[in-house]
Amino acid sequence: MSRIFKTMIIAGLLGTAVSMGASAQGGFGLAPGMAMVYSGGQTGMMAVAAGETNHKAMMRRATKVPNDTVFFMSDGQLYMAHGRLDPTGNFYIN
Repeated sequence: MSRIFKTMIIAGLLGTAVSMGASAQGGFGLAPGMAMVYSGGQTGMMAVAAGETNHKAMMRRATKVPNDTVFFMSDGQLYMAHGRLDPTGNFYIN
């Protein structure tokens, strides 16, 4: 492998690591026009079809997530709990 190719791979991996760290701090890394989807015990990111009609259809079934909601996976299932995690990962009920 050439040195330039190796440098490009390392730069890409570092960029991914930085973006994953930023998304862990808040917002799941969601950009406008993107959605996080949970199905079959797995989560993924997906582009949302553009258009006011589509947005209105999603909003009819949407509910706001309250502050201090923690989402986590256990045995392939997505759960949420109301509370908070401290910087070391310990859970506290508000």
